[in-house]
Amino acid sequence: MTIKEAEEQTGLSRSNIRFYEKEKLIQPKRRESNGYRDYSLKDVEEIKKIAYLRTLGFSIEEIRGIMEGKVALEKALERQVKVLDSRMEELKTARATCEKMLLEEPVSYENLDITRYVPDVEKHWQENRGIFRLDTVGFFYLWGGILAWSLLTLACLVIALVALPFLPSEIPIQWWSDGTPNTLASRYVIFAYPVACVILRFLLRPILAGTLWRHGFCANCDSAADFISNYLCFVAITVEVFTIANGNGFPLRISTVLLLDVVLLLVGLWIGGSRQRKWRKRGAEERH
Repeated sequence: MTIKEAEEQTGLSRSNIRFYEKEKLIQPKRRESNGYRDYSLKDVEEIKKIAYLRTLGFSIEEIRGIMEGKVALEKALERQVKVLDSRMEELKTARATCEKMLLEEPVSYENLDITRYVPDVEKHWQENRGIFRLDTVGFFYLWGGILAWSLLTLACLVIALVALPFLPSEIPIQWWSDGTPNTLASRYVIFAYPVACVILRFLLRPILAGTLWRHGFCANCDSAADFISNYLCFVAITVEVFTIANGNGFPLRISTVLLLDVVLLLVGLWIGGSRQRKWRKRGAEERH
């Protein structure tokens, strides 16, 4: 069946199904005729089981271990009961603290004194370290953020301003396959690169995020679109440097420059993915 039919059979969204597939919890076969995914009834049942275990609070890594037989479901459920009991105690404590704060006096953010409710602040932070981990800025969020984009765009603009006086009146912008230029343009075209960074962030990024979401390529499409648009800004900087070097008689191969960009992208994706897996694994271990 198609993914649309799998959506109807499971009641889950396409992005959920794609996410489970990306995590290799399900691996539907592909049709020989067109290469499209062909979901079987077994795949549908697996998706339902995975989604159900997620509603019980199991992490993706824990579900993977259960599916691979590394952990028996019965043992996993016993541990999950203990985890939920612990959470219930934490929630009861939090609720009691909220009630105490409401009963003692009119409370506001301005007069909030946490030492009245938390005698040992450092211990309290340690007991709630899981919450603070969620507040930690992730790799993709950091490098896809507006600050990273601002620095890239500023660098692109500064490079153009510094290089402009040293450029000839016309610079090459297209090349033949042998590396010789076949199209020249005014040296002021160098400012097209910082402009491209603005276009990438504010015009292309929303379109990219929508496209990724519609096709179910990611769990957090906004962050993915941010990272990709910032990466393209970085590509713009490297092509800008390439243009400046060639305009000043220092020939470089565009294929080498773009290959370096691709390598840096893959390294970034690997680092980001590794950190996410590390935090997921550590979070699952600490829960047990």
